[in-house]
Amino acid sequence: MVNESSNRVHDALKSLVDLYLSSDQDGDREGADDRRDDVHDILKYIVDGHSRAVVIQDFDRVSNLIKDKSLQEDEPTERRVQLSNLIARFRTQPVLSQKCAILDVLRQLAYSDSAAVSEARTAAGAGSQHRQASRSGAQNRNDDMQTLEEQPAQGHQAKKGNLERANGTARAGKDNSTAPGPRGEVAPDPMALEDSDPSEAALLHDLPFTLQGLSTTNLPFTDTSILKLPATLPLPLISLLHTLAEPSLLYRNLSNFVQSSDEGLVGQSLRAAIGNELRSYLGLIATLEGEIRRALTSVGGIRSRGNIGKVGVTLKRCVIWTREATMGLRLMSLMVEEASSRKGGQLISMIHAFSTSHGDPFVGAFAERMLTHVTRPFYDMLRQWIYDGELSDPYHEFFVIESDARGSDDKEADARRAPATSVWEDKYRLDAGMVPSIVTEAFAEKVFLIGKSLNFIRHSCGDSAWVEAYCKVASKELHYGDTATLETSIDKAYKATMARLIHLMDNKFHLFEHLRALKKYLLLGQGDFIALLMESLSSNLDNPAGSQYRHTLTAQLEHAIRGSNAQFDSQDVLRRLDARLVELSHGDVGWDVFTLEYKVDAPVDVVITPWASKQYLVIFNLLWRVKRVEFALGSTWRRCMTGARGVLATVDDKLSRDWKTARCCMAEMIHFVNQLQYYILFEVIEASWDQLQAAVTKQDCTLDDLIQAHTKYLKAITHKGLLGKPTTGNREDSFTSQLHEILKITLAYKDIVDGLYSFSVAEFTRRQELAAKIEIRTAQGQWGLTEKDEIDQALTSPIASRNHLSGNESRTDSPFPINPSGGIPGLNSATTSEDQMLPALRQRLGDLAIDFKFRLSVLLGDLAVQPDVDMKFLGVVMNFNDVYAPRRRKREHHREKEKKTPSVVAVGS
Repeated sequence: MVNESSNRVHDALKSLVDLYLSSDQDGDREGADDRRDDVHDILKYIVDGHSRAVVIQDFDRVSNLIKDKSLQEDEPTERRVQLSNLIARFRTQPVLSQKCAILDVLRQLAYSDSAAVSEARTAAGAGSQHRQASRSGAQNRNDDMQTLEEQPAQGHQAKKGNLERANGTARAGKDNSTAPGPRGEVAPDPMALEDSDPSEAALLHDLPFTLQGLSTTNLPFTDTSILKLPATLPLPLISLLHTLAEPSLLYRNLSNFVQSSDEGLVGQSLRAAIGNELRSYLGLIATLEGEIRRALTSVGGIRSRGNIGKVGVTLKRCVIWTREATMGLRLMSLMVEEASSRKGGQLISMIHAFSTSHGDPFVGAFAERMLTHVTRPFYDMLRQWIYDGELSDPYHEFFVIESDARGSDDKEADARRAPATSVWEDKYRLDAGMVPSIVTEAFAEKVFLIGKSLNFIRHSCGDSAWVEAYCKVASKELHYGDTATLETSIDKAYKATMARLIHLMDNKFHLFEHLRALKKYLLLGQGDFIALLMESLSSNLDNPAGSQYRHTLTAQLEHAIRGSNAQFDSQDVLRRLDARLVELSHGDVGWDVFTLEYKVDAPVDVVITPWASKQYLVIFNLLWRVKRVEFALGSTWRRCMTGARGVLATVDDKLSRDWKTARCCMAEMIHFVNQLQYYILFEVIEASWDQLQAAVTKQDCTLDDLIQAHTKYLKAITHKGLLGKPTTGNREDSFTSQLHEILKITLAYKDIVDGLYSFSVAEFTRRQELAAKIEIRTAQGQWGLTEKDEIDQALTSPIASRNHLSGNESRTDSPFPINPSGGIPGLNSATTSEDQMLPALRQRLGDLAIDFKFRLSVLLGDLAVQPDVDMKFLGVVMNFNDVYAPRRRKREHHREKEKKTPSVVAVGS
């Protein structure tokens, strides 16, 4: 079978020689036959020599070598394109079974050097001389000999040129150990290599063991990082062995790393990936060992000191064959050094940096291949997190971290914490340092939110059945490199999870219904309920705070609910509404300690946090106080307007000026309270509510977006509702303190107006009694007034007359209690005569009016310099006709300090 194959090759060579030398015949048939025989012998020798050489079994590699040679020789673009087409057509031939070997032989034939041709010509000389000796004539023999020496070389060069044109490339020097060295580099002396001790054959015999990190007789390892080379070797061999020592040492270190243990899953995956690469390296060494053994067998064993280069296996070729493997080992060694201080996502980022920021395509491809194996644990954790909502990360390598349980001593108390709030905000957190570079920060945030939402649905919302069903339907295998599938999976999981969570919060836990209830009851949005509640509680809340009972307040709350449209709300909402008393202080009345409370349960408290509930109570207390002032001023105003047509008209000659002044000031106070209520309820609360509704009804709204929108909603109300913190360190400068002082003044003024009304009623009663007495005496024929009556009238005061009235009538005239001594609230109880009481009332009314206008002017001045447009608008509405002159209290105070400072310094000096 072997002879038949050899005969076919020789016949093909003979046909090829006849084809190329047919055009060179000049009529001498015998000379032409001899030339063809000589060229045939030369080509036969060359083919037989190359058949014993190492043949590359990778078609792509052979074709790339040919194309690289074509690029090195600067051949025209058309020639390179033609070469590529020829190779492609050759590869598609169905009748050829060993295309790679054929192409490699053609490449070696095309780029054989002149030394190989000379050797072939010398070997074929014997057959040529034998044929020429049979011819007659010495001159003809010499001519034919010259022709034999020239034409085979010409034919070989012509064949070489044709092969170069057909393949379009030249053989690289790295694949031919006998080729001349690069420009400027001296090739090693073959005789020196053959006479070395140990010989190159012996070194080749030990090389496979050395490349595996094993010590041999000629190349022992004295340490884990030291390979001892024989001192008797020439410099060229030492240089080659230095190059071959690098993969040997790298393999030893990497093998030790693979055998070591690591607690991280990604680290274990890195060891497995390096182990796979080392097994591929050992496969290369096994192939190299087989070639070396065949070469040594053909030349007579390791003791042979010659002809080792003729069989195609040399140390220089071993360097070339292990070059790519050495680069891979070197790259893995760098990865191992960097991996000592990294884990998880940091380790993945380090390997990914080689594939993205390195210019060598080999390094990039190698790193990508490593990432395929190293990222498997990461993608397993990612899949379980985004589909199950469970964190399977025993070694803390994922970028989502489960917060450790910490004691109360390690963290400050936070008012926002609640059972559901702790699960949502504190159970998991995102570690930005562990996010691998293969994913973006936005991608990591989305992944974190998906898993946290699934975990919240499973454990806090009690909907684990949906999570399990969703996992079975949507779960997919994730792996590195499939970016499109990964992004699609994440987007689908994100939309499905967020939609389910918002659906549960709306339909199962009625979150938005609770938000509307808070607005209606704690933010006074249900007007009829608040009005009825205040009217029913007013008589109780006027009493001291210590006399208030919760069951009484609860009963009045139930009455207000049943008497208003609040009765049509769901029972779950009404059940959560409750009345309670805040902490008592000395001197407080019921108005100061009463408040409404709305209770929420988990998981709704993840949005309506304890901090949010506290903010609702703060807003309610301000609105309740403003509503109380409005109710008190309205009651007094109605009484005065009703009395103006009766009682007050009778004493108009004496108190008309006082009542005109009081009504004007009360109108200013009512205007202030109404504008403040309108601003807070409509300009602040309603506008912020619209923004909240727009935020929570977005299609891609998440629970974090809902929490953020609700927090922004409350902060806008507290800031624009004049409940924010003071801009300076002085607490009295805050808008809340200023409002409370103005409302106190308003209530005090209302009390004094009630006192003036009581005084007017007493004066009216005294006059009525006097008129009745005069009428009775006149009817009896007596004098209407006597000297004694005038003395009694002078000694009688309106308060004394009022003391003769019944208790019910007294309460009808004024809802505020009268001191036992007969004094009016806000005045000295020692005032008992008309001449003393009326001036005191007038003085008190005037002082309170001045104080009210002053504080209102200061408030308007502070509002005028606010950056918020709505707060500026409040000042404009309150002072639309420029009645008040806004004051800049802070600047005036600063100027006063500047004026006082020089005098102080002067005295000190």
